Amino acid sequence: MSLFTEREQKVFIEGPCGELEAYYHTAKIDTGRQATVIICHPHPQFGGTMDNKVVTTLARLYREIGVNAIRFNFRGVGASAGSYGGTEGEHGDLLSVIGRLKNDRPEDELLLAGFSFGSFIAFRGAAGLPRVGHLLLIAPPVDRYSFDNYDPPPCPVCVVQGGEDDVVEASGVWDWVAAQPFDIQLIKIDDAGHFFHGKLVELKQLLIPKLSKQLRLAE
Repeated sequence: MSLFTEREQKVFIEGPCGELEAYYHTAKIDTGRQATVIICHPHPQFGGTMDNKVVTTLARLYREIGVNAIRFNFRGVGASAGSYGGTEGEHGDLLSVIGRLKNDRPEDELLLAGFSFGSFIAFRGAAGLPRVGHLLLIAPPVDRYSFDNYDPPPCPVCVVQGGEDDVVEASGVWDWVAAQPFDIQLIKIDDAGHFFHGKLVELKQLLIPKLSKQLRLAE
């Protein structure tokens, strides 16, 4: 039985350590292109959940450009079973969500997105898959996790970084983006902090045209 049948619903997906709590949102418009984005939240040990404001903002903006969205809690967060897995476990959680989506909606193009810690999990997930339509990384902690240890993602990539981020060093992200050999674009929000407080509307306004353009190019 498909989990993704209602327009808006909470679902539970079987993961490596038990059930993972998730929320499914259907696209607001029909573009004629069936796609679903899976969004990964910030670090579980520092309060990150699928209800984080950046994560929910991403879910809304994807819906507005015609993409279904799934946000989910990593193991040990909210009603998800298990405990923190040191990135390996969270990678397994993401693969379980991807697997269930592909089983229930095999016709959907897969897109991935992540914020902070979640951007590393999304990047690693994309690097290990043959077919991903697009990857969005918000404040990727390139100085803390081994992004360069994985194959380049097989899709266009968009990175958003705040210039006043007190968690992820902005200049390090900018240098990392400039050094990548794959299709990657950078959006700078110079006066934004790590959590984009007071900047979520601007984040959304900047991303909608950029994602719409990149997704057309990925067709």
